[in-house]
Amino acid sequence: MVTHPTIGVLALQGDVREHLATLRSLGAEPITVRRPAELAACDGLVVPGGESTTMIKLASIFELLAPLREAVRAGLPAFGTCAGMIMLADRIEDGAAGQETIGGLHVTVRRNAFGRQVDSFEEDLRFSGLADPVRAVFIRAPWVESVDDDVEVLARVEDGPAAGRIVAVRQGPLMATSFHPEVGSDHRVHGMFVDLVRSAT
Repeated sequence: MVTHPTIGVLALQGDVREHLATLRSLGAEPITVRRPAELAACDGLVVPGGESTTMIKLASIFELLAPLREAVRAGLPAFGTCAGMIMLADRIEDGAAGQETIGGLHVTVRRNAFGRQVDSFEEDLRFSGLADPVRAVFIRAPWVESVDDDVEVLARVEDGPAAGRIVAVRQGPLMATSFHPEVGSDHRVHGMFVDLVRSAT
């Protein structure tokens, strides 16, 4: 087991710096990933929030899309947050016309399900595997419409009109959250992913 795994953060667009800082605080060796050679050096990968349509276009431009798909298919642990959840999903509802994904996560995700930027909100969530609730920050977030039988639901919205909606999942070496766990000082969700990477190396 690698004590200080190299975990890449896909750095095409989005909130990269916060993920790098969080991973570093947990004992990982974080690097930015913009090229196939950088991806090849990773024991795990975080796909951050941002704008999923922009990120997928940039991945194509940087000739990263095929290597990303191959790496995930080959078992590279990956963690998608917000737009990153969309990027890892096999299926998208309300996506842009012809929107592609990296895929690998056997879920259907609804893009911008919680509404626009002004509909951003925070909520305490019970999170499978963690003793205390997680303060979740949702910003133009997706939610998971449906999961296949091999996907574990880690958290659901508990209050309000979206109560019951799935907002965190795991499938083998893949994790995804609708919210932004890199915001704030609670690093436990990232800690779960770092542990997952360590156990896979």
